Amino acid sequence: MTSTSHHNLFRSRAEALAEEQDPWLDEGVEAYDGEQLDREERAALRRVGGLSTELEDITEVEYRQLRLERVVLAGVWTEGTAEDAENSIRELAALAETAGSTVLDGVIQRRLRPDAGTFLGSGKAEELREIVQAEGADTVICDGELTPGQRRALEDVVKVKVIDRTALILDIFAQHAKSREGKAQVELAQLQYLLPRLRGWGESMSRQAGGQAAGGVGIGSRGPGETKIELDRRRINTKIAQLKRDIKKMKTSRDAKRSSRRASEVPSVAIAGYTNAGKSSLLNRLTGAGVLVENQLFATLDPTVRRAETPDGRPYTLADTVGFVRSLPHQLVEAFRSTLEEVGDSDLLLHVVDGSHPDPEGQISAVRAVMSEIGGDRLREIIVINKADAADPEVLLRLRAHEKHAIVVSARTGAGIDELRRLIAEELPQPEIAVEVLLPYDRGDLVSRLHSEADLESEEHTGAGTLVRAMVHPRLAGELEPYAVTRHRPVRAG
Repeated sequence: MTSTSHHNLFRSRAEALAEEQDPWLDEGVEAYDGEQLDREERAALRRVGGLSTELEDITEVEYRQLRLERVVLAGVWTEGTAEDAENSIRELAALAETAGSTVLDGVIQRRLRPDAGTFLGSGKAEELREIVQAEGADTVICDGELTPGQRRALEDVVKVKVIDRTALILDIFAQHAKSREGKAQVELAQLQYLLPRLRGWGESMSRQAGGQAAGGVGIGSRGPGETKIELDRRRINTKIAQLKRDIKKMKTSRDAKRSSRRASEVPSVAIAGYTNAGKSSLLNRLTGAGVLVENQLFATLDPTVRRAETPDGRPYTLADTVGFVRSLPHQLVEAFRSTLEEVGDSDLLLHVVDGSHPDPEGQISAVRAVMSEIGGDRLREIIVINKADAADPEVLLRLRAHEKHAIVVSARTGAGIDELRRLIAEELPQPEIAVEVLLPYDRGDLVSRLHSEADLESEEHTGAGTLVRAMVHPRLAGELEPYAVTRHRPVRAG
């Protein structure tokens, strides 16, 4: 079988082993009449066409010495439509390409639930082996998180390396992390993923080491020792504890910077959304920041904070954050919690959605699921539907009808950006306390702050000083109290 003979075609349901015994009969579910799947669908290993990628440069991934070069993808379709299942496997193909792989083929198996033994089921695992051999693949990537037992069993059948979606995403994060904090967070997530998956490799892993074998010096130093796998587990736990301490120290520095911005009453806006939705492009449009923009998943891992201004001149900060993805590994959510808190502490959230994606509603749901874990679901949210120049107009109308607080833009062409700036200005917290103060001429610093931080209503130069009427934030109102002409009072709600 050649790769060109089947890339663009699905195997028909009837063709693909329609006469094979129903795999569910052996699992005692023949009497269950609730969620029965079509018999032919259950028996079919569905081929997903159009996944093949051609890359000039193949990158060797360092984490656990994975070499992701020529891969076949395998998914289990347990719920939703066939289109949903294909979108998921195509996203896995994009992830694999980002990691530096050439995707040769992809298959989807229809099941009520993944097989506890080999993820796909023993018969379908054999078929997958045939595809791997025909394509000359060296790696299988499964669209889900495999248990250690599933991974070992599937490797034993297909005879090449098997990894899961979580390991793939961790590899991508390891390649893209640049800052010291980002690298520490990724390493922590990798070790937490690896710890329950330590695997013995023959006698060298199970042999106990004591006495001189463990570096001892003989009498008095001998003992039961540790197996090699126990030693590895202890070292990993020690390293995890060290990384958590390091990240905590880095979090203190990040919190100090955030507190400094808070002290100056500068509102903060966070950009969040699905990976490759165009968040960095939007940041560049709004601020001219010049942040790295690539048509790749997870091009941005280290958060970028830039200063911007509303059309009426009020300053605010704009933070670009790591992109989310469906089934983002919980190890990464936990490891990046301190970074994601930048989002949770913001005054406004720009939730960027790729309007040209086949399933933008699924992207929105996936992002909101992660946001709820870090407290971001309580923020004011603007849905920014990006890539309008490449999106189907009907999809844009559907999204705007479903998401009431939404705006359509194109970060590439600049369409809708001015309207977005005006909307940001309307949604940001407004100064809420009215003051009338007479400032001596030697307090030009306070006059300057009123110009930058307040809504100025009037300014008059008198013989005694500068008479100013303005709306200010509570902190500045306290500093202006000694110069008040009339007692300040709240005049705006919320």
